[in-house]
Amino acid sequence: MAADLYPPDQLFEFTVRVFRHFDVPADDARTAATVLQSADLRGIDSHGVARLHTYFDMLDLGRINPKAQVSIVRESASTATVDGGNGLGLVVGPKANEIAMEKALAAGSGWVSVRNTNHYGIAGWYVLEALKRGLIGWSMTNTTRLVAPLWGAERMLGTNPIAIAFPGAEEPPIVIDMATCTAAYGKIEMARRAGSQIPLGWAADRNGVPTTDPNAMIDGGALLPLGSDREGGGHKGYALAVMVDVLSALLSGANWGPFVPPFALRQEMPTRSVGKGIGHFLGALRIDAFIDPDEFKKQIDDMVRTLRRTRPAPGTEGPLIPGDPEREAESVRGRDGIPLTQPVVEELLDISRRTGIPLEKRR
Repeated sequence: MAADLYPPDQLFEFTVRVFRHFDVPADDARTAATVLQSADLRGIDSHGVARLHTYFDMLDLGRINPKAQVSIVRESASTATVDGGNGLGLVVGPKANEIAMEKALAAGSGWVSVRNTNHYGIAGWYVLEALKRGLIGWSMTNTTRLVAPLWGAERMLGTNPIAIAFPGAEEPPIVIDMATCTAAYGKIEMARRAGSQIPLGWAADRNGVPTTDPNAMIDGGALLPLGSDREGGGHKGYALAVMVDVLSALLSGANWGPFVPPFALRQEMPTRSVGKGIGHFLGALRIDAFIDPDEFKKQIDDMVRTLRRTRPAPGTEGPLIPGDPEREAESVRGRDGIPLTQPVVEELLDISRRTGIPLEKRR
């Protein structure tokens, strides 16, 4: 589907004004817009302004507290449990991440489990913040049930992403950012909006049969765990998703598995609650607590260079380093603009009509 290019700064200011429309404090509104803009710049279209209408709906219905107070409810020198006060995950997550990083700088490592929060954007944003401080960053969150367990025919787990980043010296950092299902739900949404098929192995229909129709997944079907089936290693993606749920929710007191509340209005409400809101798990490691930082970064550089020298497989240019596609997208989109498909533009225009905030497109 054709896409129009929008200047990043214009989309950023539009997003800030939308959050301010609901009395989200100015600093928090800019933080939330920054996380969404990071997704768009890095080519993760499903988690940028394409999600803004969902945040708009949740705030409009009062399902998210725009002025939530983030509080520490349990703490040690290197750990904390944080309650997000049912605030925007795009605000709660960054504040919890800050706590994890401060603890790492003081104690060598920092680990924060978060409850009573909402969708926090791309997991990768949080680990990029850790890199700015020379730290190794960890980030994960559970999400609304969308994924079937291996050999299951109904939604029981979220897409439950994991991100970890390691800084280099001269080479770019290694930035791992992935869902624990074969494809993120946002990609299904994007395919539905574009009227296109999805690859076989991404999802199953309501009967548990693999499908290439995004509507069959959305209409009572389920995403498949990373690896899709047993032969492809689906048990590994399933296990990783369970791990994320335990660290993000069972450890913090948030809801887990099929009891995680929905983020989008059309998603089914769980039958009961077993905790508070959605959960996150954020961590940071100070490298000098383990090894000399310069030596570590030189070894990361050596690893990156060694992997890049791998003999290419036929028809390819050779292995990518985790984070390469996102860095390339950021370079191009920062210069040329953010491509938005017409359905996404229509959603933003609907917000514009309902709030009076103009959606501008100019250079």
